[in-house]
Amino acid sequence: MLAAPLSQARSGQAADRSPFERPAIVWLIVLAGVAGVLSWPDLRAVVQSLRLPDTDDAMRLVQVRDLIAGQPWFDLAQHRHAGAPPMHWSRLVDAPIAGLVLLARPLAGPALAEGIAAAAWPLLLLCLYAALLYRGVRRAFGWRAGAFALFAAAQAVFVTGLFAPGRIDHHNVQICAILGLALGLARPAPTARDGACAGALAALSLAVGLEALPFIAAAGLVLAGQWLRDGRAALAPFLGFGLALGLVAPALYLGQTAPALWSATACDALSPPWLWLSAAAGLTAAGAALVPGGRAARLALLAACGAGAVGGVLVLFPACAAGPFTGMPDLVRQEWLGKVREMRPVWELVRTAPDAVLAGHLPVLIGAVAASLWAWRGREPARRRLMAAVAGALWLGAALGALQFRGLYVAGAFVPLVAGPVLDRAVALLRAPEATARRRLAALALSLALCGKVWFLLASVPQAVAGTQRAYAADHAAWQGCGARRSIAALDALPPGLILAEIDLGPNLLLHSHHSVVAAPYHRALPGLGASIEAFRDPQDTAAVARRAGADYIVACAPPAEPGATSTVADRLGRGEITPPGLEPVPVQDTPLRVWRVRPAP
Repeated sequence: MLAAPLSQARSGQAADRSPFERPAIVWLIVLAGVAGVLSWPDLRAVVQSLRLPDTDDAMRLVQVRDLIAGQPWFDLAQHRHAGAPPMHWSRLVDAPIAGLVLLARPLAGPALAEGIAAAAWPLLLLCLYAALLYRGVRRAFGWRAGAFALFAAAQAVFVTGLFAPGRIDHHNVQICAILGLALGLARPAPTARDGACAGALAALSLAVGLEALPFIAAAGLVLAGQWLRDGRAALAPFLGFGLALGLVAPALYLGQTAPALWSATACDALSPPWLWLSAAAGLTAAGAALVPGGRAARLALLAACGAGAVGGVLVLFPACAAGPFTGMPDLVRQEWLGKVREMRPVWELVRTAPDAVLAGHLPVLIGAVAASLWAWRGREPARRRLMAAVAGALWLGAALGALQFRGLYVAGAFVPLVAGPVLDRAVALLRAPEATARRRLAALALSLALCGKVWFLLASVPQAVAGTQRAYAADHAAWQGCGARRSIAALDALPPGLILAEIDLGPNLLLHSHHSVVAAPYHRALPGLGASIEAFRDPQDTAAVARRAGADYIVACAPPAEPGATSTVADRLGRGEITPPGLEPVPVQDTPLRVWRVRPAP
């Protein structure tokens, strides 16, 4: 059934009579879809009140603010966090946001400049993503399919979520880099220049963060496999990719890492282990240019270089074989990391957040099947090559997303590459006299199935009936209120101090107040994470844990009590139901937050 709408339906004379051949109508549809993406109240809240969508966005802006205030380029420590843990993020993302803040200051003043930058940066990246998407689809399928791809992007939950105003985290940068990489290599006859651009984009993505490492590795393996199969005919892009990755990655590393840390191993960021693999890619590609023999010689080179690359990491950097969260105590892993939604597997989320699974995972799976069928059954080489690349990215993302939800972030941005041509086929079939009603319905159904927002709406119906959606909305609103600038700024009436609060409140406390924090949701700050978890497990231990952490204040926030719901210690504190021994309530005005001063030990 999926294959039916993907057959080479020709628009022919029927399409000539179709209103969808008129660019004005098609672009009006696209504009209508894009207009539904931008929430003007949310945009206004970002600009005027710095209400950012995620804790990572808040911490990013704190990092940008510190950079503008004079914190050195190579100093990535968050000095208002207890222990001053170094962030594993890149200055390559901080710098352009800081530039936007400085550009906006003379026009809007310092109060609004940060909000303008936080709103503008993801929208600029969205324009870049849209340009890459449209150009890539138009090259293989024509302008109308490219336009429908833009419309489909407006219906993709990951695209609309990760490029929303205020999303100044780094995932949208990685999406643009990996999309550019894939489209460059998906050309009908990629050149050494295409490979070099792809390798440079891969290096940029690694410098920003390691989340897209599997996609980069897959691209390298595909290029190596094509060279193994075709020999010198496939050498140019392989050589360009390997050399660019092997040269650009170290250059970016040196440009964002303090010289004293050049030899330090970091499993969660670009550092010697990953530079080793980048160098191995460059050496392998350079060796490929020197291999004169047949397939056996090429296989021997790839096997030797691959064994050296992987073996070198295992021998020289064994800690990184266990993943980026080495040394994390079981308490923190179970009580914090295992409960972060983006880190959870699909079989857990399907029970707790079915809307996320349906809207995020299903379009990726369906798109992977559709792209695979198109790559297999298509007639035009350019389209087959593009769909093969898209299918590879989607299958890889679906596999990663099954283990950790965040594995879908990059793959979700590839769904419009399939959805645009599918929508174009569906439109052509509406007027094609040879098309049956079954084929038309199948094409329309497939088009809708590739739209994440359709699945999101379907998932919201049973949740609305059960009342879980209302409970989630109330909880979300309560947390937004507690993390709002006005609520936290009220704490500035107190002398500056170190605050112990729930983990997710930490970034907003840093962004909107002059206080420091014990904990924030970052795995390099293990002592603070452990202290926050322990402090809110038993009210009898709260004060003692706060004293050990050096905290001056306890701050709590809680949603309204739900009948039958289990309340945590933090919830009961936030509602004022308990006052643990050793704490003294501190009255604060115009805030839903509750504050206690930690008394000295008796």
